[in-house]
Amino acid sequence: MSRELLVVQRARKSFQTGKTKPLEYRIHQLKNLRRFISERQGDITEAVRRDLGKSENGTQLFETLGLEGEINLALEKLSEWAAPRMVEKNLLTISDEVYVQPEPLGVVLIIGAWNYPWAITLQPLVGAIAAGNAAVIKPSEVSSHSAKVMEELLPLYLDKDLYPVVTGGVSETQELLKQRFDHIFYTGGSAVGKIVMAAASCHLTPVTLELGGKSPCYIDKNCDIRVACRRITWGKFVNCGQTCIAPDFILCEPSVQSQVVEEIQKCIKEFYTDNPETFEDYGRIINQRHFKRLMALMEGSTVAVGGASDESQCYIAPTVLKDVTGDSKVMKEEIFGPLLPIITVSGVDEAIRFINEREKPLVIYVFSQDNKLIKRVIAETSSGALLANDCLVHFTVSALPFGGVGNSGMGCYHGRYGFDQLSHLRSCLIKQLKMEGVNSMRYPPHSAKKLGWARFFMLKQVNVCRLRRMALLATMAGLAAFLVQTLRLSRQARLSRSALLHRPRLHEHHLGVLRPLGHLPDTGHQRLSGGLRHVLHPVRRQKRRLLHQGESCHRA
Repeated sequence: MSRELLVVQRARKSFQTGKTKPLEYRIHQLKNLRRFISERQGDITEAVRRDLGKSENGTQLFETLGLEGEINLALEKLSEWAAPRMVEKNLLTISDEVYVQPEPLGVVLIIGAWNYPWAITLQPLVGAIAAGNAAVIKPSEVSSHSAKVMEELLPLYLDKDLYPVVTGGVSETQELLKQRFDHIFYTGGSAVGKIVMAAASCHLTPVTLELGGKSPCYIDKNCDIRVACRRITWGKFVNCGQTCIAPDFILCEPSVQSQVVEEIQKCIKEFYTDNPETFEDYGRIINQRHFKRLMALMEGSTVAVGGASDESQCYIAPTVLKDVTGDSKVMKEEIFGPLLPIITVSGVDEAIRFINEREKPLVIYVFSQDNKLIKRVIAETSSGALLANDCLVHFTVSALPFGGVGNSGMGCYHGRYGFDQLSHLRSCLIKQLKMEGVNSMRYPPHSAKKLGWARFFMLKQVNVCRLRRMALLATMAGLAAFLVQTLRLSRQARLSRSALLHRPRLHEHHLGVLRPLGHLPDTGHQRLSGGLRHVLHPVRRQKRRLLHQGESCHRA
């Protein structure tokens, strides 16, 4: 029995105890993961430095900062995400309890990537823990130092049975893929993504594939080219170009190509000095195999900026290639390194055609001050995401789903999307054993009359949330009306009491006149019969007249 099989069996057995279902347990594990990142920041930084040559601040900025944000968001929103979700009903189910209940899938396999070995591996883990799953974590063997630290230290903070770390190379990954999982989350290249999907199909296991592709970057000639090139330079050469959402190539008109080259050259010097090889914030290619692949991609292209390299250090300078065509070698595959080709097009029309003739990318970048042009690119192309006038930053927005389409991947994550991706959204309907008369329309024999009633009850949708809002508004309006009426009556009562207290006294001779009428009732005459009311009416009128005369005399 293989080590991988034992790990999966142990994770499933632990999951089946139900210990991950309570939200309190998930919150505890998420807090432990956050504590791991905080307390082991030095170990993480050193591992990334040895793997990719990244600086301490660069590691925190691009690896752990976003990870902490994902954990904090999950801790804040978990009770909301995991709660039953009310849905619209039809008239047939208006009195029923109808909702969607998120529930854990089971045991998830997370296969990480080497370019951001912590962020890309552990961000899916946040979603898996929040959703109540067990997760087998397989870090990339290419970033070996990070994989070793993860294997040694993560079990000190998380449940080692529910969240085991499995290290190793291709053979270990293949053995894991033979096992039955409830979901597989893979980040990497399209070629391996197809292998993962084929293996998952043996067990009908759903997959999330976060792949890559050649993400284009169109620069409109009328935009602020200086600012555009500054942001493109940062997005392209961060992590030495080894970012799945880095701009892969530039599309611009021939009239601005020289200006684009000049501005990017200035930015490279500003960001990485005259000698990027000795600058701590400029990293290294992950290994010599990738170094040789990148050097081969430059063959046949004109170097406009950079081009220097050192195989012993896996160093390639930030490089710009000009006058590149769609048939150039560098355009045949995702670059995933510090090479930035520039392809000239006649305008946005040709740029859109160029993009649509190729596989759907993970992201499209557009730099323009014309909002209509940006909206046109959105409408006439397809990609995992579109970002206008900046690079990479959409990855930091947890409210946006991050993922590809077509050859750039399937499925998405970040924030609630990651929770939902790794949950089963279970449909629930609870009906009472009442109102059988309404249900009779569905029972045989089926008549035209029954069909008519069925059409009415089934096709009429009812928005429960809207009904609740309307009921709440109606209740508030009723309370407001009641309060207004109460205040009005209270004011009238105060005025009546005030009038009685300040009522003038009548002289004695007036009181003598009125005493014979004192036995007549001041209130309640509505209860008298109609005939008696007519008899007393003149007498009451005489009483009011005498009272009025008495008050007049008093004032005089």
